[in-house]
Amino acid sequence: IFKYYRSDTEKRDFVSGGAAAGVAAAFGAPVGGVLFSLEEGASFWNQSLTWRIFFGSMVSTFTLNIFLSLIKGNFGDLSNPGLLNFGRFQNTNYSWFELPIFILMGSFGGLVGALFNYLNIKLTKFRNRYVENKILNIFECLLVASTSAVIGFLLSFFVNKDCQPIGRDLVSKYPVQLFCDDGQYNAMSGLFFQTPENSLRSLFHNPLGSFNPITLGAFCVAYFFLAVWTYGLAIPGGLFIPSLLTGAAWGRLAGLGMSYFFTSLHVDPGKYALIGAASTLAGLLRMTLSLTVILTEATGDISLGLPIMFSVLAAKLTGDMFNEGIFDMHISLSGIPLLDWEPPATTEKLNIQDVMSHPVVVLKEKETVGHILHILNKTHHNGYPIVDESQASDSTHFGLLKGLILRHQLITLLKKNCFLNNDLLLKPKDFREYYPRYIDIKSIHIDDCYRNYELDLRPYMNLAPYSLTEDSNLPRVFRLFRGLGLRHLIIVDKRNNVVGIVTRVDLARYRAHVGLTNTVVTELKVTK
Repeated sequence: IFKYYRSDTEKRDFVSGGAAAGVAAAFGAPVGGVLFSLEEGASFWNQSLTWRIFFGSMVSTFTLNIFLSLIKGNFGDLSNPGLLNFGRFQNTNYSWFELPIFILMGSFGGLVGALFNYLNIKLTKFRNRYVENKILNIFECLLVASTSAVIGFLLSFFVNKDCQPIGRDLVSKYPVQLFCDDGQYNAMSGLFFQTPENSLRSLFHNPLGSFNPITLGAFCVAYFFLAVWTYGLAIPGGLFIPSLLTGAAWGRLAGLGMSYFFTSLHVDPGKYALIGAASTLAGLLRMTLSLTVILTEATGDISLGLPIMFSVLAAKLTGDMFNEGIFDMHISLSGIPLLDWEPPATTEKLNIQDVMSHPVVVLKEKETVGHILHILNKTHHNGYPIVDESQASDSTHFGLLKGLILRHQLITLLKKNCFLNNDLLLKPKDFREYYPRYIDIKSIHIDDCYRNYELDLRPYMNLAPYSLTEDSNLPRVFRLFRGLGLRHLIIVDKRNNVVGIVTRVDLARYRAHVGLTNTVVTELKVTK
């Protein structure tokens, strides 16, 4: 079934489409979902993929809308495009002199995000070293859950009992009375013990005076460190809502400060809460285009697009002075060789010879079974150049390039005993038979009497593999890999003799981050 989709290429595109559809359904932002996939979720992009992912995002949003209308008892009412509803902002007016304030808030959000990323990566390294088994993972989850509940309870009781009259909270249907008199609700408990979505809407839309400044400050600090601790637990989790809540808290606090110092302006603190939320999320993720569009679509007001864009850009520029985005840092920590969209700035003067693998393991057009078995057992490469060794073969040149054959093709040929009859050719479906769990070479057992048999590789090799001359610079190679979605690139001299080979691992092994005062180069420990 669906044999067309049984390939790495289609699987890669489905991952990009799934990332876009998930964001589109969560925030009711199909365009934002496409841009999120482009900015963070895709390792390859083309025009065809764009419309397919956009179609998937629209279908995802529509499907969720249908189910939400059914759950809410209004089947067919398609007014709930996203799972997370931020609500509509009533007052979106802003003055020109507020734009520099939004930019400053963006810079502060970048600092908050950089601190979050630094602390979380330190904690993740500690987890990887000491929290290794399932029992400890479960215990840590229980510890985080109980600590979060205790902190929320203690803050509600000891830190400035912020009791507000019922009716001031425009969002919550069930206000929390904890430690307050009848007819009142506890604002701190409302932030901690409501659903995160309701807490976020309260910070966005409740009127001036609904939260005490001490409540906002205490909640922001506590929730920040709890979010640092929570991200990376052995449970499904995310960053969007925790970072939005943290940013909305300090953003609303900034709005209260503006209303205190500029009483004649009639400042709406919810607008500042939105800018703070956008700044903090951008400081963590370092997304710009997609985040601006997602929040603009989620709030349903294009007039806030410019302030959001300014704050998001400021957050990214500020955060990049200290470290990378949280997703990039975790990808590096996991040892996944994912290439950035652009080559690092420090590679402009490097040549391809500085990173290519050398010497190269090559095969002839007709190779003995014993030699193929030896190569497959001793190496773990996924592709092998096929050469004519009679042409200029020495310690630096490995023969005239004839083609390329993949590891799983060689194993399949051995498994099917093709060396017994080279005239009996396999079909493409025979190679897809074992996808995606290809046979391990350790499971192939061939008697010694067959080791001297020859296997003709010419019918199965790629006759026109991608290749590049040895005098090419590294940025050009990097863009070829990114633009064409390559896994291997053979390096040849001017006579087309193989001199090296470059893989994605070779390009992703070293990562350079240009900081505020220096450039940090780290080596990626690639996972097998």
